[in-house]
Amino acid sequence: MSWAFLRDLLSGVNKYSTGIGKIWVAVVFMFRLLVYVAAAEDIWKHEHDEFECNIKQPGCENVCFDHFFPVSHIRLWALQLILVSTPSLLVVFHVAYRENREKQHNQKLYKNTGKTDGGLLCTYLISLILKTGLEIVFLVLFYKLSNGFKIPRLVKCDIQPCPNTVDCYISKPTEKMIFLYFLVATSCLCIVLNLSELSYLIFKYSIKCYLKRHMKKQQ
Repeated sequence: MSWAFLRDLLSGVNKYSTGIGKIWVAVVFMFRLLVYVAAAEDIWKHEHDEFECNIKQPGCENVCFDHFFPVSHIRLWALQLILVSTPSLLVVFHVAYRENREKQHNQKLYKNTGKTDGGLLCTYLISLILKTGLEIVFLVLFYKLSNGFKIPRLVKCDIQPCPNTVDCYISKPTEKMIFLYFLVATSCLCIVLNLSELSYLIFKYSIKCYLKRHMKKQQ
């Protein structure tokens, strides 16, 4: 899979981000996207082929694997990366709309088309809320799929067509556990960054509104 489009998206968003937003972009690109492409993808690449049960009953291994891994962790991580980055498109589209509007009217309508104020500020706040919500949703999904962020070495399966309770072994559980913890840690860090940026922008806007009212009263 080519991740060039996601890299270009993050680069575009970086132009209009605050200092905290730039840190978020760096975390997503350096500690999530690059780790996914460089290492994590290889660990889960052959997870189905390396999943073994101590019985050769036809269909038993497939049914047990599907029961314990209904969704591939690595594909879910890829989906998470794409979806948590997508809300940033709202900001890029809003800036493009401002620029296009100025071209149509052939005059300067904004002091700075990329400045986060007015409608663009609302769009930016909505994108932060969406990113935070998606991060939390995926953390819950990973928690449910891995039974509390755990990758066991041995699982017991008694689903048909297995004739009885069989032992199944997950390949490289320690490596998978390490990357699962890394995934959770980076997701939590991104949530903290998003909430920090959200609080910062709301606080900054509130102070700005208060100062404007105060100036009007003095006048």
